[in-house]
Amino acid sequence: MTESVLDYMTRLGRAAREASRVIGRASTAQKNRALLAAANALDAARAELAAANEQDLAAGRANGLEPALLERLELTPARIDGMIVGLRQVAALPDPVGAIRDMSFRPSGIQVGKMRVPLGVIGIIYESRPNVTIDAASLCLKSGNATILRGGSEAIHSNRAIAACIQRGLAEAELPAAVVQVVETTDRAAVGALITMPEYVDVIVPRGGRGLIERISRDARVPVIKHLDGICHVYVSEHADLPKAQRIAFNAKTYRYGICGAMETLLVDQSVAKDFLPSMAKQFREKGVELRGCERTRAIIEAVAATEEDWNTEYLAPILSIRVVDGLDQAIEHINHYGSHHTDSIVSENLADTRQFVAQVDSASVMINTPTCFADGFEYGLGAEIGISTDKLHARGPVGLEGLTCEKYIVVGDGQLRGQATV
Repeated sequence: MTESVLDYMTRLGRAAREASRVIGRASTAQKNRALLAAANALDAARAELAAANEQDLAAGRANGLEPALLERLELTPARIDGMIVGLRQVAALPDPVGAIRDMSFRPSGIQVGKMRVPLGVIGIIYESRPNVTIDAASLCLKSGNATILRGGSEAIHSNRAIAACIQRGLAEAELPAAVVQVVETTDRAAVGALITMPEYVDVIVPRGGRGLIERISRDARVPVIKHLDGICHVYVSEHADLPKAQRIAFNAKTYRYGICGAMETLLVDQSVAKDFLPSMAKQFREKGVELRGCERTRAIIEAVAATEEDWNTEYLAPILSIRVVDGLDQAIEHINHYGSHHTDSIVSENLADTRQFVAQVDSASVMINTPTCFADGFEYGLGAEIGISTDKLHARGPVGLEGLTCEKYIVVGDGQLRGQATV
């Protein structure tokens, strides 16, 4: 009899739970050995990775996959380099597991502190980007967690090839293969099973489109670390260095259109709009970016009329909405109203402006004189990221090693009894 999807996922869940107990007590040296061996395996398997990825790309083109998704799907030599560097960087990071902080004596004579511990089993559900397989596996492994990875069907061959390299690393470090498991079935029922197994899975991290994340948030019986949209803004203030602002805005939008940290709305102070927008618009047009502007924007440059929907849209494409604002207060109001609390940046040489922006913009990452595309775990020194959270509980912003652990209280006594004076 053929194994059902539910039985298959239950088997993976049981194996992950057992493996989590092993990886949770593994030494830092053993975890690092697995990461470095996996990096070497990736380096040696470049031809196999490229061939597997081409299978996925060819299928994607044949199935009419959108250009933005094909771009995410592609494993270029540079992206393979990035995966290798990411593994080695994670191996070099301090191990958070077992760290004890804030041990202090209480009046009773006991000592109380906190120890950082793994979450247990983490389910990752993602689309398109096969490099997420490495990011997720490396961070879960180093933080002492087992993981079940369910990539999109469009990247199945790439993910299998990457998983084979991870398995070589685990074997070399004498760790169970079930520490990192890639779901082999492309049946959508696997997602439904994974997010409703609290007995085996402790946390779900979805990475993908809004529809996927909304579904998981609605249906999961397991806690979820997530963000829905990356509606990111750059605000060019009246005190901006305009040449610097042009470089920042151009990079924020065009570095990569398909990332959640790409700028989707450009806000320009009315006092500098006439000096800033014409040459800025020329650069964007030469790059093929469609501009959509408010009425005041269209009085200065040629642009499609922006609608209310544009301010609420994560394009993930060469489209940019532009609004001219009265000043800093209106820019902050726009960001907090229309933004997704992901990443927002101010370009200004005025300290008071930047302090107000940082204090009042309610986003997971708030930046000064920096393009929003820097919102990335690798760029933040986390080695890689498992995702970006716009929630306010447990983890916020790029989620790295520490975000994949929690703390438990450690209490040390020497025979003290509550309600009785110590002799």
